[in-house]
Amino acid sequence: MTMGLSTTSETSHRHAKEAVARDALAQGPVRSSSAPVQTVRSRPPLYTPAQRVRRDASVWTLVQGLLAPVQFLVFLISLALVMRFLWTGEGQSAATVSVVVKTLALYTIMITGCIWEKAVFGQYLFAPAFYWEDVFSMLVLALHTGYLVALVTGALSARGLMLLALAAYATYVINAVQFIWKLRLARLDMAQRDLVQRDLVQRDLAARSAGVAA
Repeated sequence: MTMGLSTTSETSHRHAKEAVARDALAQGPVRSSSAPVQTVRSRPPLYTPAQRVRRDASVWTLVQGLLAPVQFLVFLISLALVMRFLWTGEGQSAATVSVVVKTLALYTIMITGCIWEKAVFGQYLFAPAFYWEDVFSMLVLALHTGYLVALVTGALSARGLMLLALAAYATYVINAVQFIWKLRLARLDMAQRDLVQRDLVQRDLAARSAGVAA
């Protein structure tokens, strides 16, 4: 800040910078803690401040965090068993049981996920922040359920069932990538908030130091 400016001008300039930084906190990231605050992101934050508080306070956040890797582990085991059957014709019973267990794990995480979404966003499904993830989850759910129906009714051969399971698993992987990407966006939002908060503190300290020096 230029020496010789009046105290009033100095204060007004500082307040203007703080207003810009607060606006950046809600709308976009800064390039660095020492660079001027810029809004370079077009998307809104994944969570509002109130939603972030509810997310961090909800026990269902922990539940989802535990169930997701458990389901992925079940998926890997089942995938190996299904592929073994398709390649060798052996282990049909083990592969079948594994797909049923994977489907039950999916149902569990879907139900708890709906509860989590209600706790954080106020609705059980299709919250704007996770709309397309929820839409694709319906396809994942439909294919897994289709497997159970075909298994019970005998509508498909053993090989047909395993191919249907692979189709269901392919959609599960895509859906998992969708959610992992959203997790990354949430972490980027948190990093951005930290940068802006540090920028605010540094600018405030600089303004005070300049005021004392003047």
